[in-house]
Amino acid sequence: MPNIIEITDFEDPKLDVYARLTENQLVNRHEPEKGLFIAESPKVIERALDAGCVPVSLLLEQKHIEGQAKDIVARCGDVPVYTADFEVLTRLTGFKLTRGALCAMRRPPLPDVESVCAGARRIAVLENVMNPTNVGAIFRSAAALNMDAVLLTPACSNPLYRRAIRVSMGTVFQIPWTWLDVERKSAVCCLSETKSKTHSAEEVKIASQAAQAQAGMELLHRLGFKTAAMALSDNSIPIDDPHLMAEEKLAIVLGTEGDGLAPATIAECDYTVRIPMSHGVDSLNVAAASAVAFWQLGKCEK
Repeated sequence: MPNIIEITDFEDPKLDVYARLTENQLVNRHEPEKGLFIAESPKVIERALDAGCVPVSLLLEQKHIEGQAKDIVARCGDVPVYTADFEVLTRLTGFKLTRGALCAMRRPPLPDVESVCAGARRIAVLENVMNPTNVGAIFRSAAALNMDAVLLTPACSNPLYRRAIRVSMGTVFQIPWTWLDVERKSAVCCLSETKSKTHSAEEVKIASQAAQAQAGMELLHRLGFKTAAMALSDNSIPIDDPHLMAEEKLAIVLGTEGDGLAPATIAECDYTVRIPMSHGVDSLNVAAASAVAFWQLGKCEK
């Protein structure tokens, strides 16, 4: 029997996860094993359950308990199912665009880079993509257009942020991913320690980016991948270059909104790749560029 609980007190701490906790509080970096995320809409919740994510509670419109969320309620066992009419739920801070269903779930432990890349031929690498909408859109394109995995640098928006999950349509649960959080060279530590004496903050930042880029690309090379930086450059090649298409294992590296990839990352990649443009347009939004790149470079025979 489902554990149905009618909402009467909007200040009930049990509802904090939906109404009052920030994304950073949900992540719970101090105790990651207690971290949560919010899956929104029946389809997305189903994909999260299919991936083995553990539900903590549900928040539903009353009409959906025996309607479009009936199977979800059954799959979630005896977890609390908080409910009220839609007019009541809309008074709850943060309850927006839910499509009738929200589910709080435990954050699953992430695999290491080697496990994510095992058997992969085409992977996407995101460097400092900070907009959760873009991250979600990139994941949806990656899943749809033959990418085998996604790696993200630590400065990227978390793929399990509510907006990223929603925009991805739950594909964040269908494609393997993890953080590309590689150890930086000791030279950067030494440079940071002498910052106040001889180096500016900008110099330390550039050195840190260079070390991170070198370590990340070295790891991918050890795993057998050639790396392709999506960037505007005088020596870039078109995305349909036959040498690029022929690579057995390829990592497609995309940069942050606006600035694009760090120069150090481009320098460490095997290729610099461009999408040919017309009408004087120089580039696409990173999410749009990812879809074009994945469609072209994901056409290799499996």
